Amino acid sequence: MIRRSVTSWLILSPILVLTLFPFAVMISTALKPTAEVLSFPPHWLPTRLAWENFADMWHATDLGTAILNSAVISVAGTALSIGVAIPAAYALSRLQFRGRGGYRQFLLITQMLAPVLLVLGLFRMVASIPFGDGTLVDTRTGVILIYGAFHIAFAVWMLSSYFATIPRDLEEAAWIDGAGPLRTVWRIFLPLAVPAIAVTGIVTFVACWNEFTVALTVLRDPDRLTVTLKVVNLVAGRYSVEWNQVMAATLVATLPVAVVFAALQRYLVQGLTLGAVK
Repeated sequence: MIRRSVTSWLILSPILVLTLFPFAVMISTALKPTAEVLSFPPHWLPTRLAWENFADMWHATDLGTAILNSAVISVAGTALSIGVAIPAAYALSRLQFRGRGGYRQFLLITQMLAPVLLVLGLFRMVASIPFGDGTLVDTRTGVILIYGAFHIAFAVWMLSSYFATIPRDLEEAAWIDGAGPLRTVWRIFLPLAVPAIAVTGIVTFVACWNEFTVALTVLRDPDRLTVTLKVVNLVAGRYSVEWNQVMAATLVATLPVAVVFAALQRYLVQGLTLGAVK
């Protein structure tokens, strides 16, 4: 048993090194003094921990506001996508109707389109929708609607595949006991589908958090920019780039995603394994 574990770790070690190396460089650079970032020969480890890089970066970029914007947009976009996808996925997995197979193929094909291909049309769409004293351009609401709509197809595809593995007998038993269709879905079906919903929510949240093209096109006000735009602004258009601040901002930007993964890890593992055997 020990020999098998050692062999497994030896086989996985190259992949582990390749995966963790960028994070190690990011953390090392974020903690280096400015003079050591581009020094030659390079210093892999900082001679002292320059924690002031995080404070300087925080004040220079107003990253706190950007993280709040990204959190609101990502959570709302994920909730919108999942909220619309759940009834659609339930209908796709339980109801038989003409064109059902073609509709599933259509959902799969839509995932082949990157947001950059649709960004011009999306911008014209939000620019034509009245909102307040103007349009949805330069509003978090506009970005939320785009993110939610763009990820609905993926969410429906993921959830419908899992919903199909839940035995119909459980719903029929609830109907015999007098529960209506809505109560059956709410009290019996959805609790069983929590792992799948959590997995789909995690993937959708990460996609919304990391999205760049749509946010760059729609948002203009510095107070509404997302964290990805703030990080890019530390590099784009600058004659001198403070790479230690860039890496510090990148490290801070990855923490919310890490927290989400840590909080929902048990659902992630359960959602990836349940339903494998029908």
